Amino acid sequence: MSRPTLDQLTAALAGVNDPEIRKPITELGMVGELSLDDAGVARVTILLTVAACPLKETLTRDVTAALVGVAGVSDVQVTLGVMSDEQRAELKTMLRGGAPEKEIPFSRPGSLTRVYAVASGKGGVGKSSVTANLAAALAQQGLKVGVVDADIYGFSIPRMLGVSGTPTQVDDMIMPPVAHDVKVISIGMFVPGNQAVVWRGPMLHRALNQFLADVYWGDLDVLLLDLPPGTGDIAISTAQLLPNAEILLVTTPQTAAAEVAERAGAIATQTRQRVVGVLENMSWLELPDGTRQELFGSGGGAQVAESLTRLLGSEVPLLGQIPLDISLREGADQGLPVVIGNPTSPAATALRGVAKSLASRSRGLAGRSLGLTPTGR
Repeated sequence: MSRPTLDQLTAALAGVNDPEIRKPITELGMVGELSLDDAGVARVTILLTVAACPLKETLTRDVTAALVGVAGVSDVQVTLGVMSDEQRAELKTMLRGGAPEKEIPFSRPGSLTRVYAVASGKGGVGKSSVTANLAAALAQQGLKVGVVDADIYGFSIPRMLGVSGTPTQVDDMIMPPVAHDVKVISIGMFVPGNQAVVWRGPMLHRALNQFLADVYWGDLDVLLLDLPPGTGDIAISTAQLLPNAEILLVTTPQTAAAEVAERAGAIATQTRQRVVGVLENMSWLELPDGTRQELFGSGGGAQVAESLTRLLGSEVPLLGQIPLDISLREGADQGLPVVIGNPTSPAATALRGVAKSLASRSRGLAGRSLGLTPTGR
Protein backbone atom coordinates (compact mmCIF):
# COMPACT_ATOMS: atom_id res chain seq x y z
CA MET A 1 0.00 0.00 0.00
CA SER A 2 1.42 3.38 -1.03
CA ARG A 3 2.12 5.97 1.63
CA PRO A 4 -0.41 8.86 1.61
CA THR A 5 0.88 12.36 0.98
CA LEU A 6 0.42 15.33 3.29
CA ASP A 7 -1.87 16.85 0.66
CA GLN A 8 -4.15 13.81 0.99
CA LEU A 9 -4.18 14.17 4.77
CA THR A 10 -4.96 17.88 4.46
CA ALA A 11 -7.78 17.10 2.05
CA ALA A 12 -9.25 14.68 4.60
CA LEU A 13 -9.03 17.33 7.33
CA ALA A 14 -10.86 19.76 5.05
CA GLY A 15 -13.94 17.60 5.61
CA VAL A 16 -13.87 18.30 9.36
CA ASN A 17 -15.94 21.29 10.46
CA ASP A 18 -15.40 23.18 13.68
CA PRO A 19 -18.51 22.19 15.69
CA GLU A 20 -19.22 25.77 16.74
CA ILE A 21 -18.24 27.87 13.72
CA ARG A 22 -19.47 25.24 11.24
CA LYS A 23 -16.62 25.81 8.78
CA PRO A 24 -13.70 23.52 7.77
CA ILE A 25 -10.83 23.58 10.25
CA THR A 26 -8.38 23.95 7.36
CA GLU A 27 -10.15 27.13 6.26
CA LEU A 28 -10.11 28.50 9.82
CA GLY A 29 -6.38 28.04 10.26
CA MET A 30 -6.84 25.48 13.02
CA VAL A 31 -4.48 22.86 11.57
CA GLY A 32 -0.95 23.26 12.90
CA GLU A 33 1.84 20.71 12.43
CA LEU A 34 0.93 17.68 10.31
CA SER A 35 3.18 14.69 9.70
CA LEU A 36 3.17 10.98 8.83
CA ASP A 37 5.92 8.54 9.81
CA ASP A 38 7.05 5.36 8.06
CA ALA A 39 4.74 3.24 10.25
CA GLY A 40 1.70 5.13 8.97
CA VAL A 41 1.10 7.08 12.18
CA ALA A 42 -0.39 10.51 11.44
CA ARG A 43 0.36 13.28 13.94
CA VAL A 44 -1.54 16.56 13.83
CA THR A 45 -1.80 19.60 16.05
CA ILE A 46 -5.20 21.26 16.19
CA LEU A 47 -5.23 24.87 17.34
CA LEU A 48 -8.30 25.63 19.44
CA THR A 49 -9.73 29.13 19.42
CA VAL A 50 -9.67 29.12 23.23
CA ALA A 51 -8.16 26.65 25.68
CA ALA A 52 -11.50 26.01 27.36
CA CYS A 53 -13.25 25.03 24.12
CA PRO A 54 -16.25 22.96 25.30
CA LEU A 55 -16.30 20.78 22.18
CA LYS A 56 -12.63 19.80 21.97
CA GLU A 57 -13.46 16.14 22.49
CA THR A 58 -15.85 16.26 19.53
CA LEU A 59 -13.17 17.94 17.44
CA THR A 60 -10.56 15.33 18.43
CA ARG A 61 -12.94 12.50 17.54
CA ASP A 62 -13.82 14.00 14.14
CA VAL A 63 -10.18 14.67 13.23
CA THR A 64 -9.19 11.13 14.20
CA ALA A 65 -12.01 9.62 12.15
CA ALA A 66 -11.12 11.72 9.10
CA LEU A 67 -7.44 10.73 9.12
CA VAL A 68 -8.02 7.04 9.92
CA GLY A 69 -10.19 6.93 6.81
CA VAL A 70 -7.20 7.71 4.59
CA ALA A 71 -5.67 4.60 3.04
CA GLY A 72 -2.23 3.95 4.50
CA VAL A 73 -2.84 5.60 7.88
CA SER A 74 -2.44 3.07 10.69
CA ASP A 75 -2.97 5.35 13.69
CA VAL A 76 -3.68 8.97 14.56
CA GLN A 77 -2.28 11.12 17.35
CA VAL A 78 -4.01 14.45 17.92
CA THR A 79 -2.40 17.19 19.98
CA LEU A 80 -4.51 20.16 21.03
CA GLY A 81 -2.96 23.61 21.07
CA VAL A 82 -4.34 27.15 21.34
CA MET A 83 -4.28 29.94 18.79
CA SER A 84 -2.05 32.93 19.42
CA ASP A 85 -3.51 36.41 19.73
CA GLU A 86 -2.44 37.13 16.15
CA GLN A 87 -4.06 33.96 14.85
CA ARG A 88 -7.32 34.75 16.65
CA ALA A 89 -7.28 38.26 15.20
CA GLU A 90 -6.86 36.81 11.70
CA LEU A 91 -9.70 34.37 12.35
CA LYS A 92 -12.02 37.17 13.49
CA THR A 93 -11.18 39.24 10.41
CA MET A 94 -11.89 36.27 8.16
CA LEU A 95 -15.20 35.46 9.84
CA ARG A 96 -16.38 39.05 9.66
CA GLY A 97 -15.57 39.12 5.95
CA GLY A 98 -13.46 42.22 6.42
CA ALA A 99 -16.39 44.15 7.89
CA PRO A 100 -15.67 46.47 10.81
CA GLU A 101 -16.33 45.19 14.31
CA LYS A 102 -19.58 45.98 16.08
CA GLU A 103 -21.48 46.08 12.79
CA ILE A 104 -24.82 44.27 12.62
CA PRO A 105 -24.62 42.13 9.47
CA PHE A 106 -28.39 41.85 9.10
CA SER A 107 -28.83 45.61 8.80
CA ARG A 108 -26.57 45.89 5.76
CA PRO A 109 -28.45 46.85 2.55
CA GLY A 110 -27.09 43.74 0.80
CA SER A 111 -28.12 41.26 3.50
CA LEU A 112 -30.01 38.23 2.18
CA THR A 113 -31.17 37.13 5.63
CA ARG A 114 -34.88 37.22 6.34
CA VAL A 115 -35.41 38.72 9.81
CA TYR A 116 -38.68 37.95 11.62
CA ALA A 117 -39.50 39.63 14.93
CA VAL A 118 -42.01 37.35 16.67
CA ALA A 119 -44.19 39.65 18.76
CA SER A 120 -47.32 39.57 20.87
CA GLY A 121 -49.48 42.07 22.67
CA LYS A 122 -49.43 40.21 25.97
CA GLY A 123 -47.68 37.29 27.62
CA GLY A 124 -48.97 33.75 27.80
CA VAL A 125 -50.01 33.38 24.16
CA GLY A 126 -47.23 30.91 23.32
CA LYS A 127 -44.95 33.28 21.43
CA SER A 128 -41.72 31.57 22.55
CA SER A 129 -43.07 28.11 21.77
CA VAL A 130 -43.98 29.32 18.30
CA THR A 131 -40.52 30.84 17.81
CA ALA A 132 -38.67 27.68 18.89
CA ASN A 133 -40.77 25.40 16.70
CA LEU A 134 -40.67 27.65 13.64
CA ALA A 135 -36.88 27.79 13.96
CA ALA A 136 -36.61 24.00 14.14
CA ALA A 137 -39.07 23.53 11.27
CA LEU A 138 -37.20 26.00 9.06
CA ALA A 139 -33.93 24.22 9.82
CA GLN A 140 -35.56 20.91 8.87
CA GLN A 141 -36.18 22.42 5.43
CA GLY A 142 -32.45 22.90 4.98
CA LEU A 143 -32.28 26.59 5.87
CA LYS A 144 -29.58 28.15 8.04
CA VAL A 145 -31.47 29.53 11.03
CA GLY A 146 -30.62 31.63 14.06
CA VAL A 147 -32.69 32.66 17.08
CA VAL A 148 -32.17 35.67 19.34
CA ASP A 149 -33.99 35.35 22.66
CA ALA A 150 -34.75 39.06 22.95
CA ASP A 151 -37.15 38.52 25.86
CA ILE A 152 -34.46 39.54 28.37
CA TYR A 153 -36.70 39.41 31.45
CA GLY A 154 -38.63 36.29 30.48
CA PHE A 155 -36.02 34.25 28.57
CA SER A 156 -37.14 30.70 27.80
CA ILE A 157 -35.69 29.80 24.40
CA PRO A 158 -32.69 27.85 25.81
CA ARG A 159 -35.06 25.55 27.71
CA MET A 160 -37.37 25.09 24.73
CA LEU A 161 -34.55 24.28 22.31
CA GLY A 162 -32.60 22.16 24.78
CA VAL A 163 -29.53 24.42 25.03
CA SER A 164 -27.68 23.84 28.29
CA GLY A 165 -24.13 24.96 27.49
CA THR A 166 -22.60 28.41 27.48
CA PRO A 167 -21.28 30.20 24.39
CA THR A 168 -17.58 30.14 23.60
CA GLN A 169 -16.00 33.59 23.42
CA VAL A 170 -13.09 34.32 21.08
CA ASP A 171 -11.87 37.67 22.42
CA ASP A 172 -14.99 39.83 21.92
CA MET A 173 -16.65 37.50 19.38
CA ILE A 174 -19.26 35.08 20.71
CA MET A 175 -19.91 31.66 19.17
CA PRO A 176 -23.58 30.77 19.67
CA PRO A 177 -24.53 27.25 20.81
CA VAL A 178 -26.34 25.10 18.25
CA ALA A 179 -29.41 22.97 18.95
CA HIS A 180 -31.42 21.09 16.32
CA ASP A 181 -29.28 22.84 13.66
CA VAL A 182 -30.38 26.24 15.00
CA LYS A 183 -27.90 28.81 16.33
CA VAL A 184 -29.17 30.30 19.60
CA ILE A 185 -28.23 33.20 21.86
CA SER A 186 -29.98 34.25 25.07
CA ILE A 187 -29.23 36.22 28.21
CA GLY A 188 -30.11 33.01 30.01
CA MET A 189 -26.74 31.62 28.90
CA PHE A 190 -24.91 34.31 30.86
CA VAL A 191 -26.75 34.44 34.20
CA PRO A 192 -26.30 31.78 36.90
CA GLY A 193 -29.15 29.43 37.65
CA ASN A 194 -32.59 30.98 37.35
CA GLN A 195 -31.45 34.44 38.40
CA ALA A 196 -33.67 37.35 37.45
CA VAL A 197 -32.43 40.11 35.15
CA VAL A 198 -33.20 43.58 36.50
CA TRP A 199 -32.20 46.13 33.88
CA ARG A 200 -33.51 49.45 32.60
CA GLY A 201 -33.99 50.41 28.95
CA PRO A 202 -30.41 51.37 27.99
CA MET A 203 -29.07 48.05 29.24
CA LEU A 204 -31.71 46.17 27.25
CA HIS A 205 -30.73 48.04 24.10
CA ARG A 206 -27.06 47.29 24.68
CA ALA A 207 -27.73 43.58 25.24
CA LEU A 208 -29.73 43.31 22.02
CA ASN A 209 -27.02 45.16 20.11
CA GLN A 210 -24.39 42.74 21.43
CA PHE A 211 -26.50 39.73 20.48
CA LEU A 212 -26.68 41.03 16.92
CA ALA A 213 -23.20 42.50 16.45
CA ASP A 214 -20.87 40.47 18.70
CA VAL A 215 -22.26 37.00 17.95
CA TYR A 216 -20.84 35.16 14.95
CA TRP A 217 -23.98 34.12 13.07
CA GLY A 218 -22.42 33.22 9.73
CA ASP A 219 -24.55 33.27 6.60
CA LEU A 220 -28.11 32.82 7.85
CA ASP A 221 -31.16 32.37 5.67
CA VAL A 222 -33.53 33.28 8.51
CA LEU A 223 -33.10 35.06 11.85
CA LEU A 224 -35.95 34.89 14.37
CA LEU A 225 -36.20 37.25 17.33
CA ASP A 226 -38.38 36.23 20.25
CA LEU A 227 -39.54 39.65 21.47
CA PRO A 228 -41.00 40.37 24.90
CA PRO A 229 -44.74 41.12 25.01
CA GLY A 230 -45.95 44.61 24.19
CA THR A 231 -44.37 47.65 22.56
CA GLY A 232 -41.63 48.56 25.04
CA ASP A 233 -37.88 49.13 24.84
CA ILE A 234 -36.91 45.96 22.98
CA ALA A 235 -39.55 46.44 20.27
CA ILE A 236 -38.29 49.98 19.69
CA SER A 237 -34.63 48.88 19.74
CA THR A 238 -35.39 46.11 17.23
CA ALA A 239 -36.87 48.64 14.83
CA GLN A 240 -33.81 50.86 15.24
CA LEU A 241 -31.16 48.14 14.93
CA LEU A 242 -32.98 46.02 12.33
CA PRO A 243 -35.16 48.35 10.25
CA ASN A 244 -35.68 45.57 7.69
CA ALA A 245 -37.14 43.17 10.28
CA GLU A 246 -40.68 41.99 9.59
CA ILE A 247 -43.18 41.44 12.39
CA LEU A 248 -44.85 38.08 12.94
CA LEU A 249 -47.70 38.58 15.40
CA VAL A 250 -48.91 35.81 17.73
CA THR A 251 -52.31 35.93 19.43
CA THR A 252 -54.99 33.62 20.81
CA PRO A 253 -58.61 33.44 19.64
CA GLN A 254 -59.85 35.37 22.69
CA THR A 255 -61.22 38.83 21.87
CA ALA A 256 -59.42 40.48 24.78
CA ALA A 257 -56.08 39.03 23.62
CA ALA A 258 -56.77 39.98 20.00
CA GLU A 259 -57.39 43.61 20.92
CA VAL A 260 -54.04 43.80 22.69
CA ALA A 261 -52.33 42.07 19.74
CA GLU A 262 -53.73 44.71 17.39
CA ARG A 263 -51.99 47.42 19.42
CA ALA A 264 -48.70 45.49 19.20
CA GLY A 265 -49.03 45.22 15.43
CA ALA A 266 -49.94 48.87 15.10
CA ILE A 267 -46.38 49.80 16.11
CA ALA A 268 -45.54 49.23 12.45
CA THR A 269 -47.23 52.54 11.60
CA GLN A 270 -44.51 54.32 13.58
CA THR A 271 -41.51 52.08 12.90
CA ARG A 272 -42.30 51.63 9.19
CA GLN A 273 -41.91 47.88 9.52
CA ARG A 274 -43.95 45.31 7.67
CA VAL A 275 -46.29 42.91 9.48
CA VAL A 276 -45.76 39.67 7.61
CA GLY A 277 -48.77 37.96 9.16
CA VAL A 278 -50.71 36.78 12.19
CA LEU A 279 -50.48 33.37 13.81
CA GLU A 280 -53.33 32.22 16.07
CA ASN A 281 -52.24 29.89 18.86
CA MET A 282 -54.40 27.68 21.11
CA SER A 283 -57.16 27.82 18.51
CA TRP A 284 -59.06 24.74 19.69
CA LEU A 285 -58.78 21.43 21.48
CA GLU A 286 -59.39 18.33 19.38
CA LEU A 287 -61.56 15.87 21.34
CA PRO A 288 -61.43 12.06 21.00
CA ASP A 289 -64.68 12.05 19.00
CA GLY A 290 -63.15 14.35 16.39
CA THR A 291 -64.98 17.51 17.43
CA ARG A 292 -63.26 20.72 18.40
CA GLN A 293 -63.71 22.58 21.66
CA GLU A 294 -62.85 26.26 21.38
CA LEU A 295 -61.69 26.94 24.93
CA PHE A 296 -60.64 30.53 24.23
CA GLY A 297 -63.35 31.49 21.79
CA SER A 298 -62.82 31.90 18.07
CA GLY A 299 -61.94 34.43 15.43
CA GLY A 300 -59.24 36.36 17.27
CA GLY A 301 -56.53 35.75 14.70
CA ALA A 302 -58.74 36.69 11.77
CA GLN A 303 -59.89 39.78 13.65
CA VAL A 304 -56.30 40.96 14.15
CA ALA A 305 -55.37 40.24 10.53
CA GLU A 306 -58.37 42.16 9.17
CA SER A 307 -57.86 45.10 11.52
CA LEU A 308 -54.17 45.48 10.70
CA THR A 309 -54.87 45.14 6.98
CA ARG A 310 -57.17 48.16 7.20
CA LEU A 311 -54.81 50.11 9.45
CA LEU A 312 -51.58 49.48 7.54
CA GLY A 313 -53.03 49.63 4.04
CA SER A 314 -51.43 46.33 2.98
CA GLU A 315 -52.55 42.74 3.33
CA VAL A 316 -51.77 41.11 6.68
CA PRO A 317 -52.73 37.44 6.28
CA LEU A 318 -53.67 34.90 8.93
CA LEU A 319 -50.78 32.50 8.42
CA GLY A 320 -52.14 29.64 10.47
CA GLN A 321 -54.06 28.33 13.47
CA ILE A 322 -52.30 26.10 15.99
CA PRO A 323 -54.50 23.82 18.09
CA LEU A 324 -53.93 23.08 21.76
CA ASP A 325 -51.65 20.05 21.91
CA ILE A 326 -50.13 18.50 25.01
CA SER A 327 -47.13 17.31 22.99
CA LEU A 328 -46.29 20.95 22.22
CA ARG A 329 -46.02 21.71 25.94
CA GLU A 330 -44.11 18.51 26.67
CA GLY A 331 -41.62 19.23 23.91
CA ALA A 332 -40.99 22.74 25.24
CA ASP A 333 -40.26 21.38 28.73
CA GLN A 334 -37.95 18.67 27.37
CA GLY A 335 -36.05 20.89 24.94
CA LEU A 336 -37.39 18.95 21.97
CA PRO A 337 -39.63 21.02 19.64
CA VAL A 338 -42.85 19.22 18.72
CA VAL A 339 -42.03 19.52 15.01
CA ILE A 340 -39.13 17.15 15.72
CA GLY A 341 -40.39 15.07 18.64
CA ASN A 342 -43.93 14.45 17.38
CA PRO A 343 -44.02 15.64 13.75
CA THR A 344 -47.44 14.16 12.95
CA SER A 345 -49.26 15.87 15.83
CA PRO A 346 -51.85 18.55 14.98
CA ALA A 347 -49.70 21.37 16.39
CA ALA A 348 -46.58 20.21 14.54
CA THR A 349 -48.48 19.96 11.26
CA ALA A 350 -49.80 23.51 11.63
CA LEU A 351 -46.40 24.92 12.61
CA ARG A 352 -44.65 23.22 9.70
CA GLY A 353 -47.22 24.75 7.38
CA VAL A 354 -46.43 28.24 8.67
CA ALA A 355 -42.69 27.56 8.41
CA LYS A 356 -43.11 26.40 4.82
CA SER A 357 -44.92 29.62 3.89
CA LEU A 358 -42.21 31.72 5.53
CA ALA A 359 -39.42 29.73 3.86
CA SER A 360 -40.93 30.22 0.42
CA ARG A 361 -40.83 34.01 0.70
CA SER A 362 -37.85 35.55 -1.09
CA ARG A 363 -35.88 38.49 0.26
CA GLY A 364 -37.16 41.72 -1.32
CA LEU A 365 -35.00 44.19 -3.25
CA ALA A 366 -35.87 47.21 -1.06
CA GLY A 367 -32.70 48.90 0.14
CA ARG A 368 -30.37 46.55 -1.75
CA SER A 369 -27.80 47.67 -4.27
CA LEU A 370 -28.33 46.19 -7.72
CA GLY A 371 -24.77 46.95 -8.81
CA LEU A 372 -25.93 49.11 -11.73
CA THR A 373 -23.99 52.09 -13.01
CA PRO A 374 -25.76 54.76 -15.09
CA THR A 375 -24.23 55.42 -18.48
CA GLY A 376 -23.98 58.75 -20.22
CA ARG A 377 -25.89 59.58 -23.33
